[in-house]
Amino acid sequence: MENTQDIFDPKPKKFIVWLFVVSSTIMFGGFTSYYLVFAASKGKGHGLVLPDAFIYSTLLIIASSVTLMLASRALRKLNFGLQRKMLWLTAILAFGFGFMQFVAWNSMVNTGATMVGNNAAISFIYVVPLMHLFHIIAGLGFISSSLAGSYKNIPLAKNKFRMEITSIFWHFIDILWIYLYVFLLLNR
Repeated sequence: MENTQDIFDPKPKKFIVWLFVVSSTIMFGGFTSYYLVFAASKGKGHGLVLPDAFIYSTLLIIASSVTLMLASRALRKLNFGLQRKMLWLTAILAFGFGFMQFVAWNSMVNTGATMVGNNAAISFIYVVPLMHLFHIIAGLGFISSSLAGSYKNIPLAKNKFRMEITSIFWHFIDILWIYLYVFLLLNR
């Protein structure tokens, strides 16, 4: 008689991750649609030159996607040491991304572009990246799970599954940030 706890079915968990990706896409689509409607009704966008820190955070998040791909490749080759190193590097880059977001917001506050003011479009530049930062924190949870799997003696199928859902989620939030950054650049 087979123990039902030994059966590993990743489909329901993967479905939940994809559901979260789709719902997040809808949420950020709603944010950007709101911004377009607001800006059209006022006849102007946010009118800011975006801080350079947003460029640096974009480069950090792109680098984090590369390191995560290298971690996945290392796992496929059963090189758990390299997988761990690349996952740690991905996490460090994610923290760097978050830090650069705060640097960007601080730069905006120093130029007088505060969240509470007469231009709601400027508030968008604070709120949307903050919501994205919450997704980065969730992504760090996935990275932590993959790291834990690389250190534990778990079945290879579970280790690969953890890396797969981490990759799905992480690459999604990377692409999402690039979209948001380009959207902000084009709608000022």
